Amino acid sequence: MSTESSFRHITVLLDEAVDSLAVRADGCYLDGTFGRGGHSRLILRHLGEEGRLLGFDKDPQAIATGQALAAEDGRFVIVQRSFAEMAGELAERGLAGKVDGVLLDLGVSSPQLDDAERGFSFLNDGPLDMRMDPTRGVSAAQWIATAPEDEIARVLKEYGEERFAKRMARAVVQRRAEKPFERTADLAAVLTVANPAWEKGKNPATRAFQGIRIHVNNELGDLERGLEAALENLAVGGRLVVISFHSLEDRIVKLFMRKHAKGEADKLPRNLPIRPPAFDPRLKLLGKPQFASEEELKANPRSRSAVMRVAEKLR
Repeated sequence: MSTESSFRHITVLLDEAVDSLAVRADGCYLDGTFGRGGHSRLILRHLGEEGRLLGFDKDPQAIATGQALAAEDGRFVIVQRSFAEMAGELAERGLAGKVDGVLLDLGVSSPQLDDAERGFSFLNDGPLDMRMDPTRGVSAAQWIATAPEDEIARVLKEYGEERFAKRMARAVVQRRAEKPFERTADLAAVLTVANPAWEKGKNPATRAFQGIRIHVNNELGDLERGLEAALENLAVGGRLVVISFHSLEDRIVKLFMRKHAKGEADKLPRNLPIRPPAFDPRLKLLGKPQFASEEELKANPRSRSAVMRVAEKLR
């Protein structure tokens, strides 16, 4: 097994994200995707003695890093749960509706991608797993071994945005009848042959691997639940900061923030003298979407697809 220290993680939009939280010294904050703690450590530098920070992550290696940080700093607590489950955790801690900022840095971390043993990579051979938490749920190998062809095609098309999803799914099902898929390189090779039109500069298995990873980890479902939970648990004036890395995530975030920034005033009769509070906006959008700077892009090419959106809770 590769050691944790072997893989470096560069936090994307580090200063921009923490600045957008507008951290108060005595505030309570939630880092929903702790990773290797880049954002959390900077948030802690802005907090005073009364401040609190909760970190969430599903990845056992991230949790180990978080536990080390918690041992050093009593203002920090790490929780091994999806950020989609934040409501229950906050209620247990008496913090429901009292959070001053929620940060979500979505997708996979560099150590997860770079460590072939985690099974996320189509470039480096490893066990076909792809789970953020390898101790829970169904691995990619298990899912591919049993999923119907039409389900595999749907996942590759919807979550991977793969044009040749049906063709790839058919190739996977035909090959698994002879021998089950157990390694990432094996699956990548079959997907590569089944892809008739390679995109310049992109591995032909990229989109398919993305789709399978998103499905195995229920990433979009967690995001939708997590956004709703964040809105309910933010205090008035609290900030929601979300960094997305592909169009499916960003679309969910954009539509969620727009919906709650617009309210439902357009559903009311124009001559209504009193506006019911339920129809007023709950969020205010802060600025335009932010992207990595040229300097950051040079230092970390993986930041090229990052999009950050920020909103503030109004009620």
